[in-house]
Amino acid sequence: MSHHIYLDNNATTPLDPRVLEAMMPYLQDRFGNAASRSHSYGWDAEKAVEEARQHIAELLNCSPKEIVFTSGATEGDNIAVKGAVEMLAKKGRHVITAVTEHKAILDTCKYLEATGRADVTYLDVDKTGRVSVEQVAAAIREDTILITLMAANNEVGTLHPIREIGALAHERGIWFHSDATQAIGKTPFDVQELNVDIACLSGHKLYGPKGVGALYVRRRAPRVRLTPVIHGGGHERGMRSGTLNVPGIVGLGEACRLAHLEQQKDAAHCRELRDRFEQRILAALDHVELNGHPTERLPNTSNLSFAYVEGESLIMGIPAVAVSSGSACTSASLEPSYVLRALGVGDDLAHSSIRFSTGRFTTEAEVDEAADAVIQTVSRLREMSPLYELAQEGVDLSTIQWDAPEPH
Repeated sequence: MSHHIYLDNNATTPLDPRVLEAMMPYLQDRFGNAASRSHSYGWDAEKAVEEARQHIAELLNCSPKEIVFTSGATEGDNIAVKGAVEMLAKKGRHVITAVTEHKAILDTCKYLEATGRADVTYLDVDKTGRVSVEQVAAAIREDTILITLMAANNEVGTLHPIREIGALAHERGIWFHSDATQAIGKTPFDVQELNVDIACLSGHKLYGPKGVGALYVRRRAPRVRLTPVIHGGGHERGMRSGTLNVPGIVGLGEACRLAHLEQQKDAAHCRELRDRFEQRILAALDHVELNGHPTERLPNTSNLSFAYVEGESLIMGIPAVAVSSGSACTSASLEPSYVLRALGVGDDLAHSSIRFSTGRFTTEAEVDEAADAVIQTVSRLREMSPLYELAQEGVDLSTIQWDAPEPH
């Protein structure tokens, strides 16, 4: 290949040129602090921040007053979970989540357990990566104060039944938080329709800048108040102090404005390319498994296991195609994906799994070229695999005793 092809949009998206154009004035001449109320530089910055807040609110169908700016979804998840547990400490201490959540949720929950602040139930998922409403209902206790479940999984793209779970939470008087980082911008996310009380998003997942995000915090029915994680200054309704990242916030606002306008078009584009890619792969290669839900998943995400091929070898064999062997946050680990393990995928297949994620700027030609590169590389690697040769001969590899017998 004479150029690089980017198919890792779940890790991060390229900055939309229109977003950069909106940000540039605030990186140059319009550099005021939004908290400076005594001169025009500050007023200008504050106005830009409030316009961005309005754009985000329109995308989520909420009030601009319910938007709190953060540095990204990891911080947002921390504020949401820690803030809710601390605020509701007198009411209860039980939190419900799932084993396939992002580390920003899982590690926060482990911290709360280790410090004695919460009891956490980690729900298992089915083989497609979903939890059911019935599972959540069965896990609820008298002291349950928070349910936190991601809208869409970052590795396999599976969508949870958020609307129904949110309705259950409201029926039982429990706050419902959703890490919506992967979903927002790719699928409709109406916080009223989905019965969500707290939600996180991150700019760099929807063609905005890195280092900026937002937290939706419901103000009515129920009124949600979160204890802050960062103190000092009382910015953002006291929930997130610190000088606002005005250029980043302007970029996030513009990215959300564009997502509100172009989400349906983007989703159709990504789904068409994803399906085209999968069809080419499955038509040319055997022993390929789709991980996640076949239909209830993000329109851009395809997680495939190529049996008898080491995933890292496959990635090295297609250096011009940017893909991932799992979450970008855990890709430095040699352990198989904990998400795929939770789906019941064996270690061998988990190690052979690759995530491909299309985006707004992906082209049909790029998808075809990437598919051809994957097919050629998998075929070449399998030619060197004695296991694949045995499988082709119809040998059941699970019946083979690989260890040498012990001597008498």
